[in-house]
Amino acid sequence: MPAKRQLLTDDAVEAALRTLPGWQRDGDRIVRTFLFADFVAALGFIAQVGALAERADHHPELTNVYNRVTIALHTHDSGGITPMDTELAAEISARASV
Repeated sequence: MPAKRQLLTDDAVEAALRTLPGWQRDGDRIVRTFLFADFVAALGFIAQVGALAERADHHPELTNVYNRVTIALHTHDSGGITPMDTELAAEISARASV
């Protein structure tokens, strides 16, 4: 299995979360909610996340309610949190602050 798809230890997940403000662990995934000015801005962000995810061959769970987008990341075929998740979380966070 490629290193990017190997499960992170609990300590490694906690260390990664310290570098990812707003992200929290929820069992075998990491989750963050983003707030936007309105529904259109939230949808635009979802489109950006979709492009990032597709490029990374990684597909997050996305939930949208009006101006609120919640993203959950875990590597399905590995059964938990891997470097793919923490790397995509960092890219998503950077995009949200642009």
